[in-house]
Amino acid sequence: MAKDIEIQQERDNIRFFIPSGDFYFNKGMDAFYRSDLQKAKKYLERAVQLEPKDPVFTLQLAVIYSHCEEFQQAIELFQRILKDLNPKMVDCYYFIAHNYTELGYFNEAYYHVKKYLEKDPDGKYKEEAEELLYLIETEDDDFEYSLYEQDELMMKQEEARWLLETGNFEKALIQLRELIEKYPDYWSSYNNMALAYFYLGQVDQAVEVLEELLEKNPGNLHGLCNLAVFFYHHRRDEELGKILEGLEKVQPLSTDHQYKLGATFAIVGRYEQAYYWLNLLKKRGFEGDASFYYWLSNAAHHTGQFQVSKAAWEQLLKLDPEKKGREPWFHQNEPFLYLEEDINAILKMLSSDKMVERLFAIFLLGNSSHRDEIIAHPDFKDLNEFSLTEKLYLSHVLATKTNISSNVKEMFVQAHQVACLLHEHHRPIHTNARDLFLLWFSIFLEGLKKEELFKNENAYAAATDYVWNKLNGGNLSQAAIAKQYHISVSTLQKYAKKIRMFIQ
Repeated sequence: MAKDIEIQQERDNIRFFIPSGDFYFNKGMDAFYRSDLQKAKKYLERAVQLEPKDPVFTLQLAVIYSHCEEFQQAIELFQRILKDLNPKMVDCYYFIAHNYTELGYFNEAYYHVKKYLEKDPDGKYKEEAEELLYLIETEDDDFEYSLYEQDELMMKQEEARWLLETGNFEKALIQLRELIEKYPDYWSSYNNMALAYFYLGQVDQAVEVLEELLEKNPGNLHGLCNLAVFFYHHRRDEELGKILEGLEKVQPLSTDHQYKLGATFAIVGRYEQAYYWLNLLKKRGFEGDASFYYWLSNAAHHTGQFQVSKAAWEQLLKLDPEKKGREPWFHQNEPFLYLEEDINAILKMLSSDKMVERLFAIFLLGNSSHRDEIIAHPDFKDLNEFSLTEKLYLSHVLATKTNISSNVKEMFVQAHQVACLLHEHHRPIHTNARDLFLLWFSIFLEGLKKEELFKNENAYAAATDYVWNKLNGGNLSQAAIAKQYHISVSTLQKYAKKIRMFIQ
């Protein structure tokens, strides 16, 4: 008993130390003053994680990101402070301007440094801000817009970027045309417009926009890199060679330009040059997005830097776990377990002479974690070669806007929903389930001719599954399949009879 009391007293004397945000902040600042930026970043990130609403912690972490040349991450934190934590910390405008300058985004830098001087004319960084303003104006003579115009410009440019990211390419074009007409020297609008045309399959127009940009702003790196990628995908080898010859001589200073150059070289298969720039960024502590690690891993693998390649791929999987199984060291002809992730199979079916296979490939494209890679692949079929039916289905799968009647649009929406319901019960799609989806798209094509509206998607999916099961000697009962798709047996029988008429 005495022993138990003694143990309890020992336990009572224990005091657990739970580090607070202040603890990690102070540890981080000590490391920062010792110039140990990686430890400083690690501690400050922990401090912000524990105290996300403390603007001082967030500000100091953003400053450390800037020192680590992680400029975009720094900008995001400074903007968060102004928007959510403490709008009175107007020094953040100056810091944002400084980071945008490092990235080469001089319009954005100009806007924010002017905002800082407007908000705090006699502020702590007045002298530095005025010097930065002078440097920006020296870099480009075309900063004649008022602050009101700068506000409008930034807002409209962000809207255009959002439209591009969400697949609204035609709306993005309208927005970008207006921007270029009003602000003819805002160069990123030209690059975004070229991308919108390219995504719409209008390559000649995309090239024309970039040629206009490069005529007005010779040496625009983003324009040159985008042009190289366009030429590469459309096998315009002679023109591509001339651009790459010039890009090989470029020695960009900003992190953004080095990243753009390295990724471009990787896309077009110039792995030695790609590895040089991307590995240089890595050595300097750059922590990019998933795309950065994807291209670094590929470039490293193709130049024999296998350890670097594997390390980069491990980092990529932390950011994008769905890339597992697509490592660059896998043999290209190695069979895949399922079709959604088989890039080669999807590309091959897109070029099939059978419409049902091409529609199935479009469905797979929409469900693949490698969608962007497939679209960017040099073997991706030219959009001009797609039939109208394929273009309409592709536009729905990629969530782009089309000018078609509501009835026709509804047919494609419903048909795709049927395929999605089949996918829910047969995912991932192994080769033995391939014929199920080909059967459905055959039914869809026949229904399209007869202007059939596939209103009861669950019934169509269940009936297709049932008929396919019987054609393949399966023994699933009508009751079992009806239950899977939440319909009655009588409804299944009705729709099974209906789709058999389509495939006779």
